[in-house]
Amino acid sequence: MSTAAAPLRFRIASRPDELVQVHRLNYRTFVEEIPQHAPNAERVLVDRFDAENTYVVCLRGEVVVGMISVRGSRPFSLDQKLPDLDAHLPPGRSACEIRLLSVDRAHRSGVVFRGLVERLARHCLRAGYDLAVISGTERQLRLYAHLGFVPFGPRVGEDGARFQPMYLTLETFRRHGRVFTRGEARRRAVSFLPGPVELAPEVRKALRAYPVSHRGAAFEAEVEEVKARLRALTGAPRVQLLLGSGTLANDVVAAQLSLLRAPGLVLSNGEFGERLLDHASRWRLRFEALREEWGGVFARERVEAALDASPGVRWLWAVHCETSTGVLNDLSILREVCAARGVLLSLDCISSLGTLPVDLGGIHLATGVSGKGLGAPPGVAMVFHDHEVDPAPARLPRYLDLGLYAAQGVPFTHSSNLVGALGAALAALPPPGERLRTTTADSAWLRRELRARGWRVVAPDEHASPAVITLALPSGLRVENVEARLEAAGYLLSCRSGYLRERNWLQVCLMGAYRRHRLASLLEVLDRLGRAAR
Repeated sequence: MSTAAAPLRFRIASRPDELVQVHRLNYRTFVEEIPQHAPNAERVLVDRFDAENTYVVCLRGEVVVGMISVRGSRPFSLDQKLPDLDAHLPPGRSACEIRLLSVDRAHRSGVVFRGLVERLARHCLRAGYDLAVISGTERQLRLYAHLGFVPFGPRVGEDGARFQPMYLTLETFRRHGRVFTRGEARRRAVSFLPGPVELAPEVRKALRAYPVSHRGAAFEAEVEEVKARLRALTGAPRVQLLLGSGTLANDVVAAQLSLLRAPGLVLSNGEFGERLLDHASRWRLRFEALREEWGGVFARERVEAALDASPGVRWLWAVHCETSTGVLNDLSILREVCAARGVLLSLDCISSLGTLPVDLGGIHLATGVSGKGLGAPPGVAMVFHDHEVDPAPARLPRYLDLGLYAAQGVPFTHSSNLVGALGAALAALPPPGERLRTTTADSAWLRRELRARGWRVVAPDEHASPAVITLALPSGLRVENVEARLEAAGYLLSCRSGYLRERNWLQVCLMGAYRRHRLASLLEVLDRLGRAAR
């Protein structure tokens, strides 16, 4: 194939011959066409920031026909032209400078320019930049304005080579630059959310299966197999599956506690402890609340004192892993304190199940979900119980009557796809001890590296779940802005919940099928954001 007929390719320049061509194209444009630099006999122009530049090039065959460069190191070239550059820019940004846009005269149809910008955008988004500055040549100001660039400050340069300083924010680029983000849209973001989590291939396959009736023998057998795997995983003697979320499961627990007709104690040291208090209040349970600050832990003596102060207390309800902060409440302490006093212990294990070994033997009631640590799609709620449960038609709504599920197995419409995906996830789940070792090592490494880079981790390490790392952002960063930058860089982190935004917190959750190298690249993006804020 001749060079003229070869397809255009866009890439980051890396080979020596490509860089030589970059310097020659730089000369043709910024010496011969735009008289910005003096001529030389070699007809080569090496940019003064060449060692720091990343060059995006367009190749026709092996010939460089277009280029553009970017660098994130200060001072920028614009710093030398505008000493008060930062006064013109939005604060708290991770900025880069884009320079040296050059397209060979024979290829100025627009195709090369669009390809260069698309490839450059992908690089900048992955690098975590959320602000770009340029010196826009006067002849292309309308084009830059169309892309969303905002002019600022006086024009710089000399007659024949005058430029307008301009900047572009990530938010504006996302509104104006859709044509340039087609490649980025095809790249699926990496999820470090608490849910939905990354799904293993066999789980996605089960989810796509043809649905079957919830009244069929095949579905009933699959439900029993899933229950058996859950009992083996937790040591609980019984478990029921419901179609719904963890909120539904906790409402079912509250309904069962209401049948005791006895006072209880609810523990709260975060958002999900507060939600247990809300469940208890809505069910009009008689209870006392024992609160600890968010990120704090319950001392054995404090729990004992609260129980001893109310001799009639029959039950205690607590969150095992407090997802909002990452604190892991000590199950052994709660179990021992309750057993010594004949108090029934109930637990919200929604964020601990699957991420670490959870022994539910002797636990009165406990809740879990199909998503999060179990690695399946959300939609299946589960309630574990250590005792026989009878239906309570005179006391409870049908859908919230745990005894009805215990008696009939599948009393209402269920999803064979969700149950099948849960079964596939449970079958693929590594042994709890093995997974705990891996997650603990990755979590410890990430926490250590984050602290070394100036980030504050909310939960103390000795009381932290390895699967939840909650970060308190520095004052120079707002969580809503960080979310957009991370998503643009290809990462989904938890920060949209109201309680996280209120506190300016961000979460990295290791609950799905993540890969260690993705953590390393995520750390690089967070590091750039933190340094920009400071």
